[in-house]
Formats: sequence, C-alpha cells, structure tokens
Amino acid sequence: MPAVSTPPESTSSPAEEVVDKSNFRVREMFRQIAPRYDTMNHLLSLNVDRYWRWRAVRKLRIKPGVPVLDTCTGTGDLALAISNAGAGDVEVVGSDFCHAMLEIADRKAMQHQHSDGIQFLEADSQALPFAEQSFQCVTVAFGLRNVADTDRGLSEMFRVCKPGGQVMVLEFARPRLWGLRQIYGFYFQHVLPKIGQWFARNDKSAYQYLPESVGQFPDGEALAVKMRAAGLADVRYTSLTLGVAMIYEGTRPANETPGNSVASP
Repeated sequence: MPAVSTPPESTSSPAEEVVDKSNFRVREMFRQIAPRYDTMNHLLSLNVDRYWRWRAVRKLRIKPGVPVLDTCTGTGDLALAISNAGAGDVEVVGSDFCHAMLEIADRKAMQHQHSDGIQFLEADSQALPFAEQSFQCVTVAFGLRNVADTDRGLSEMFRVCKPGGQVMVLEFARPRLWGLRQIYGFYFQHVLPKIGQWFARNDKSAYQYLPESVGQFPDGEALAVKMRAAGLADVRYTSLTLGVAMIYEGTRPANETPGNSVASP
C-alpha cells in the first residue's frame, strides 16, 4: 500500500458552474442510486460502457509490482478490469467519496479472482490521502465531471502519479457529427432522464444531472488543455463510439517539462 500523507489545502476555488456539483449533493445523489447503478449504466449505454473500459485498460502501460490508483471508482468496474489486466501482479487501489458505492465495489472484489490485490477506500478526489508519486497509473472513468473543481482533481491525479507514469481519463463527450449530435442530445436530455428516474426511483434527479453535467464539462481539446495545465505531457485523446465518449491520456514527465496535446483519430 502506498504511503499515506495529508494533502495540501486547496488554494483554488471551484469553477463557477450552473450545475450543482457540491460534495454533499453529488455524494447523496450517488448514495441513493448505488443499488441500481451498475444495472442502469449497462442498460442506458446498451452495454457499450464495458467496451469503453476495455479500450481504456488496453492503453495502460502496467508494470508488475507498482500500484495503480483508480479515483472516483464508484462500484469498482475499472479498478477490477485493471486488476485483471495486471493478472494479480499489480496492487490496485480504488478511491471514492461515496461509501454506498464502495460497499458494492467491496462485494465485487470478494468474488474477484485477484481479490488480494484490490483495496477500496473512501477519499475525496480533490484531496487524495496519498504521498506524491505513489502510483504508476492514475485513472478515472466517468467521474471527473462530478468533481467540483476539475482542475484540482487533475492536479491531485498528477501529484500522486510517478514520473513517467500515466494519468488516464475516460469520460462522456458530445458527438460532433451532425445528425448524431442532435439524436444523442435528444436522448440524453429527454429520454435517458425519464428511464433512469423510473428505474432508480431517485428523487434527486440523478439522471437529469447526467446530461447537465456532460453538457457543461469540457471535452476534446478543452479537457486536454486542462490536463496539460496540470503538468501532464504528451496529452492525447481518442474518440469512442462516434464521439459519445473519449479516452484522454497524459504522462507525468520525468523532467517535469509539459508536452504537447495530440488528438488521436
């Protein structure tokens, strides 16, 4: 287990946004939908979310014996996939600030073939309780947009990543293709919230929050710029499923010299 340290106090204030992403609101929302979270994700994405995680894990340069951190891990799907890719030779730590989600992740880990190498713990992604340069890879899947201060979240991911290590973000995006963009927007704005609300029985409108948060979150080059500003080099992004999601990759350089952003087809 990597050394634990007390993170520095934040000197930046969260960016002003219309969507309420306060810690209390987001934590309570996910607490309420936790029991049906996995089912709803697979249903509403037509199971494509599994493929997206598989693509993301394939891009990780995992080395035996060096720990990996998955932030905003939720119910642990990406952390478990990383553990599988490491074949039990890599310790995987999953962190999240919603205890109800972590309880589900723990139950999954108990059934996992490499359960001894997985640990889940409660932590705020804006103040990770780990020493600097603790992990070879730091990942987040569909969680960065829920962090109140995106820049602080990226800064913390960079801080705990080893020089030469990877920071990876898997996140929803807005399709650019005309026609698909309109269809996707209608589904996200009008259909998905109603289906999600009916199944999840959540009075905090979690599935109304989803399109709102995606709509206001930077994607493509805009997020790459933020990653570069956090200190990451060789930042690149790969479009998935006609632009519905994107994988962003960056490296913490050994010499701490930022690199350029590259868009992958």
